[in-house]
Amino acid sequence: MKVTVVGLGYIGLPTAALITQNQVHVHGVDINQNVVDTINRGDIHIVEPSLKEVVATGVAEGYLKAGTKPVEGDVYLIVVPTPFKDKNEPDISYVKAATEAVLPLLKENDLYIIESTSPVGTTEKMADLIYSQRAELKGKLNIAYCPERVLPGNVMHELVYNDRVIGGIDEKSTQKAIEFYANFVKGELHPTNARTAEMCKLVENSSRDVQIAFANELSLICDKADINVWELIKLANKHPRVNILQPGAGVGGHCIAVDPYFIVADYPMESKIIGTAREINNYKAFWVAEKIKTAKLEFELKHDRKPNIALMGLAFKPNIDDLRESPAKYIAQKVLQDANAEANFFVVEPNVESHPVYKLTDYKEAVESADIICYLVAHDEFKTVEVHNGQIELDFCGVKNNK
Repeated sequence: MKVTVVGLGYIGLPTAALITQNQVHVHGVDINQNVVDTINRGDIHIVEPSLKEVVATGVAEGYLKAGTKPVEGDVYLIVVPTPFKDKNEPDISYVKAATEAVLPLLKENDLYIIESTSPVGTTEKMADLIYSQRAELKGKLNIAYCPERVLPGNVMHELVYNDRVIGGIDEKSTQKAIEFYANFVKGELHPTNARTAEMCKLVENSSRDVQIAFANELSLICDKADINVWELIKLANKHPRVNILQPGAGVGGHCIAVDPYFIVADYPMESKIIGTAREINNYKAFWVAEKIKTAKLEFELKHDRKPNIALMGLAFKPNIDDLRESPAKYIAQKVLQDANAEANFFVVEPNVESHPVYKLTDYKEAVESADIICYLVAHDEFKTVEVHNGQIELDFCGVKNNK
């Protein structure tokens, strides 16, 4: 069996590397030549525990190779981004382009699987696209959808042990895809149809978004009511049937902050709670930026000088280098744009060596120099920070309140 993986990002590369552990030849495809060259050296371009060792072994043993164009295989995995067009409408052009790239290579009994987050009906659309140009293959291919459901920072473990939902365009395709994933997944494989599998991925992340929105809304209410939201949630969760999540600076990442829009775009009248949750979580980041600006002005009025402000964290969640859709990144941008050089800001992200826009400062140096310390991401390093007399801490993610 030969596998072609199109897209070597946060999911595609770990998936490709994992498959090679079963002595299966994998050809990874990415349009970024630097990514291709990095992988072919046995190195990685993303931060993910245990990934580098698996990639290095796969390359050294000849099971993993990367290129900018697909090659013929028996299995084709489409693991490319699905960004937005205007008004938060999902853009499946990358999935379409990846499909068109492998289309000439397809042969009878091949397995084509989309893993990219997709609107309901995308797999059927790609099947129609394939058969419109390769009519001789109609009914002779296996076409399925199987979404990932992994946690950044633990991807290599969860790719193996998490259950997977697998939906084909017909029963034969579903079974063929299950047989493929059974080679490297130890979690349970749940068969369904393609449309249900597509919606399952969207619903899983929309559910999380709604639950986080409730926590974030509580934080807004508690701020006005002069109540410690962290204590409140801890006490409320003592109820045997209550499990409120923790509030934060918003919601980020290329899943929870994005997937609900796929439902809202196609079913706007029916998805009221889902749409409102997105609005709440987006507003929370704006609210945090406003709180920081207010703290800056209050400091200036009290001390008659500009404060030094540490913005602690840019990633979308703790202890990773992933900045996609990060509310912390939006907050930093917002306060820096509005500051007009009226304050000295130190931008901190211990999981990133450099950033094309922000000059990054070591967190210890930033804390030492800061008058106001703003916790935007609950990185482990920040939990050990000790403040000096008079330093102001603004904890938007529970770094100090969840001890």
